Amino acid sequence: MDIIIRNTGEVPIYEQIGRQIKGLILSGELKEGEALPSMRVLARDLRISVITTKRAYEELEREGFLTTVPGKGCFVAPRDLELEREDALRRAEEHLAQAVDIARTGGICLEELRQTLDILYGEDI
Repeated sequence: MDIIIRNTGEVPIYEQIGRQIKGLILSGELKEGEALPSMRVLARDLRISVITTKRAYEELEREGFLTTVPGKGCFVAPRDLELEREDALRRAEEHLAQAVDIARTGGICLEELRQTLDILYGEDI
């Protein structure tokens, strides 16, 4: 499992780890039931604190991407299609909020923005 950490920027390291593991799970590269490296091993490999990897794993478990088996480790949780849909919707909303801010700043009206979204989504009316 290759995880790339950037010490520059505003995204906390635990969040960078979480995003990359989520991506590996959603892409199917990490399969349901597959074991993840232990928190200590991942921390050692990335040269970061175990506390940071623990936080990343806890967030992923809270979001339903991982399950922890005491004494055995962390595993990819069974896929929950509704959970994946909710995650995709949340990410889309974040991007749309940015688009709305840009449109407002640029003087683009709501109708023009709707037309653009229809075209981009492939539902040209």
